[in-house]
Amino acid sequence: MRILLVEDELEAARLIASLIGAAGFLVDRASSIAATRAAVARTAYDLVLLDRRLPDGDGLSALTHVRAAQPGVRVMMLTAMDSLDDKVSGLDDGADDYVTKPFQGEELVARIRACLRRAGGPRLAPIRVGALSFDPATREVTIEGKTVALHRRELDLLEALARRASRVAPREILFEEVFAKRFDVQDNALDTAVSRLRRRLETLGAGVSVHTLRGVGYMLTEQAD
Repeated sequence: MRILLVEDELEAARLIASLIGAAGFLVDRASSIAATRAAVARTAYDLVLLDRRLPDGDGLSALTHVRAAQPGVRVMMLTAMDSLDDKVSGLDDGADDYVTKPFQGEELVARIRACLRRAGGPRLAPIRVGALSFDPATREVTIEGKTVALHRRELDLLEALARRASRVAPREILFEEVFAKRFDVQDNALDTAVSRLRRRLETLGAGVSVHTLRGVGYMLTEQAD
């Protein structure tokens, strides 16, 4: 899934792009209204993260053009303009969500996912790896076209890996997404969960491999012949 981040402050843009990139999204960046219009004219996006205070005006004024270019795209305002009037005007003008700075990274990623799951937007394509398919909208897992049931933690872990298929999923990110920062979880809990999921996928004939990069993380790929 591809996100357009519209943010003119370079350091903030770098940090936000790194955060949502680590969550498994592809991120393009724009720093002005003009650059936003050019970006949506040439590339299809699932969601636009739109700042308001941009060098060439209020980012809210770009929303109409974004919607015209890509009618089904989700738009979230991500801005320091945090008064009630600002939020109301942003939502009334068509934003799907309004997030104010400063924000917690985990909350931003969760709200992006919730926004993308919301009915009425573009249908998100299933993620396919080997014989396995994961639907990010419904969280349904199928193998060779047949629906399979996974335990909640297995499903959370598979989603985190599938969203980063063929890329390394860092240990700290997986730990946060699977265990939700529970303080009573031991350090080896992630390794145990991965081992269980790996065996489960092998048993089900998913045609995938879960690789271990020691001290770094894990990676889901199609199984080599």
